[in-house]
Formats: sequence, C-alpha cells, structure tokens
Amino acid sequence: MKIQETVRKPMTEAKYLNVDNTDRYRPIIRLFYLKYEKLKYWLYQEEVYEELKEDVYFREYTPEQCQQDLAALTAWGNLVTIQDTKKVATIEEFKNKKFRYQLSEATVEIERMVIRVENLFIESSSLEPTLLERLRINLSKFSEIAKADQEHIYAWWNDLNNDFMRLNQNYQDYMRELNSVKAEEMMKTTEFLVFKDRLIEYLRSFVKSLQVNAASIEQCLKNTDREILKCLLAEVVQYELLIPRIDVEVKEDLIADKVYGRWQSLEEWFTGAEGKDSEAAKVFDTTNEIIRKITRYAARISEMSNAGANRREEYHKVAVMFSKCKDIFEAHRLAAVVFGIEKPLHLKGLPGRQTESINSGVFEEEPYVVTVTPRVRTYKEKSRRSGIVDRSKEKEEMRLVTIQRLEEERRLLKSYIRDNRLEFAKLPEIEPHVRDVFLTWLSKALENKSLQGKTEDGQVYHVEKSDTEEICILKSPDGNLQMPAYVIVFEKNE
Repeated sequence: MKIQETVRKPMTEAKYLNVDNTDRYRPIIRLFYLKYEKLKYWLYQEEVYEELKEDVYFREYTPEQCQQDLAALTAWGNLVTIQDTKKVATIEEFKNKKFRYQLSEATVEIERMVIRVENLFIESSSLEPTLLERLRINLSKFSEIAKADQEHIYAWWNDLNNDFMRLNQNYQDYMRELNSVKAEEMMKTTEFLVFKDRLIEYLRSFVKSLQVNAASIEQCLKNTDREILKCLLAEVVQYELLIPRIDVEVKEDLIADKVYGRWQSLEEWFTGAEGKDSEAAKVFDTTNEIIRKITRYAARISEMSNAGANRREEYHKVAVMFSKCKDIFEAHRLAAVVFGIEKPLHLKGLPGRQTESINSGVFEEEPYVVTVTPRVRTYKEKSRRSGIVDRSKEKEEMRLVTIQRLEEERRLLKSYIRDNRLEFAKLPEIEPHVRDVFLTWLSKALENKSLQGKTEDGQVYHVEKSDTEEICILKSPDGNLQMPAYVIVFEKNE
C-alpha cells in the first residue's frame, strides 16, 4: 500500500465536531448545510445570528460570539469568505469588511456523513436482490455500450458502480446487524419465533437470487474482451478529465487508478483472484450459515418451552420416591443418587499402577498417600533433633590409611633419586602420578629466581643447569613427553 501525502496530513475541517464550543459550531454548520440544500449558498453574519436566536438555547448568544465562531470556522477551512463590496459607500465601511460565508466542499461531505451517522439506527440496511439483477443486465450490455458515445458509457459506468457499492455496503451492514450481540440476545427469546419464518424466507430469496445471478455475472466477466474493456475504461477516464472543475487539480493517474481499481474489485467480488474463493461465494456461505443459526436458535427455544411440560411427570415420580423413604438418612442416600453429592471432595494422585488391566477395580489398586501441608507463608517443616555421634574411631582409621598411603608414595618417589639427584634423562618408564609429582617439583623451582623449591615433606632442592639444551624423552603408559634434560639436586639434611 502506497500512503499518499494527503493521508498523512491532519484534517482540520473535522475539528469543529469535537472541540470546545462544539455546541455552537455544529448548529452553525448545520444551518449552512440546510441552506445549501435549498440552493442558498451565501449567508451574512446577521442572517446566521438571527436564525440562531430563534432557538431557546441561543437566547444569550451575542453578535460578537457569532463573529468569533464564524472566524474560527473560516480558519479551520469549514467556511469560505468573500468580501461584499456592493453597498460600500465610505472608506470606513470598506475597512470593516462585511463578509459573506459559504460552506467548503469538504465540510459539505463531512456534514452529510454526520447526518448519516445520526440516522444510523433509523435507516436500517437491507438485502436487495434487484441489485444483482441490475448488475447482470448492465454487464450483459457490455458489447453494446462499447459502441456508444462517452456520455452513455459514463452513465453506464456510474449505474454499474452505484449498484455494486449499494449491494456490497447493504449486505455488510445487514450481516453486521444479524451478527451483533443485540441480535444474538434477540434470537434467544420466545418473541423471536414470531418473525423467524419471515426472516428465513427473506434470506432465502436473497440466496436464490445470488445463486442465479452470480453465475451469469461471473460468465459475463470471464467472456469480456480485454481490449474492448481497456478502451471502454479509458473513455471513462477521459470523460472525467473533461468535466470542468473550479479550483480543483485533477490528475489523470489518480482517476485511472480509481476506475481500474473499481473494475478489479467488481471482478474479484464475483470471480475471485489468485485461486481464492470469490466474495459472492463467501456471501452465499455466510447467508446460509445465518439461516442455519436462526433455525438452531428457534429449535432450542422450542425445546426449552416444552422441557417444563415433559419433565412434570418425572418430577412427580421423584417426589413420590422421596415420600416413601423410611427416614432422613435414606432420603439423603436417594438424593445422592438423584442429584449427586452436595459437596464432593476430589483427591487426585498419580501413583505407579501395578497392572494395566482395564478390569482392575479401584479397591484393588495400591493406596496413594498424600501429605497435606498448610497453605501459609510462615509454615516450615520441623527439623528432627538428633544427638552428636562419636566418629573418632572412623577418623583415626582414615588418618592411619592416609599416612600409610603417603609413606608408600614417598618411598616410591625416593626410589628414583640416586645420590640426591633426580635426572630426567635417566628415568625409566614411570607412572603418570609419579610424573606429575616430578613435573610439579620442576615447575616450582623454575618459577623461583633462585631455582630452588621444597617438597611436601620439607626437603629443599634446586635445578641444575636450567638453560641446558639437551633433550630427553620422559616415558609413561599414557604417552611420551619430550623435554629438556633437567637435573634436580636435593640438599642433604643436617
């Protein structure tokens, strides 16, 4: 959709409908419109003031207020002014500028719309099958109209468009009334049965006319010669361009877009577009659905009206059964069967079933225990109190096991040290955890400036020749590590 600049601009001509002093502006515009319909286009301020003063509401209305209101309406574009210079005798009278006022074209259309809105609930919509017949007749004259002059072509085009717009608008308004909340409530009352048959007959006559004429119109549109249609619509555009208009700039592309768009809407309404159902088919289905809905409501009302009479015997039988109960407890049991439990308590659980058999009864299933807790924010579960357990024996056993493990690891590490020296180049294949300990010692010493470190048991060592270029392979079951042939020297304990 291409948004034109005129659509984005505010419409100041409609401002008088909802501002302060609207109670004065609207009567003034309505007065001008009524005079406009009587072909009296120009009014003086004095004439407007005298007309308004005849109403009781404007008894305290002053000429100054009238002049201000006319000036405001002129500023908004509702009124067009012209200075009356016919009876001017002096320069002072010319300076006072006695104006004549006329409604602008936009305000005329706005006031027409306002009058239609005011009579919206008085002028009800309707379905007119004759419009379909007129559309079919006009479209069947297509080949004859193509040979006529521009005036006859333009008249045929106006009749065709007016009938199509009335058909579309009246149908939409009528369906809106039938689908409204007020209509729904009306259909549920017994008074609706009085005119139900008449309404259904009215809708069915429209459906019958639509079914007959829509097929003929669709066939006419499909058989239309596109070249003749193009020339005919071009004639309509040219005729509209030739209509003389005062102070109105008419653009050919806008008129052409309007004319071709209306024809396209007419075609799509009866033939559809791009594989979609036509609007005529939708109207047919919607109207039939309305008829079915009316029938359903009528049947429901009839059932409701007969329900009381049909159940009278049932109620009498139930009352007799209650009267034969021995005591109140038996009456309670009977009431539970007839009416159900008064206040049933529903408990729902999701236990794992022991069997998938459909023949298993409720009492054969395992019970499901539900712990109910209060639904309050301050509720907390009570903590269970217990004494301190003596675990000194387990701790002592764990300590001895740890000491034994560390002693075994220490002996294993010392087995690779010869003469207080750990040479990586002479190491055999060692376990991964032994390799990790040796590399940890090496990294501690290399990170220290003095190249010294201390083992876990406090023995001091240092790295000899940290800048050595000799390379060795440190072998382990999980892989080989290529590294410089470092030598770690341990200091003797004093």
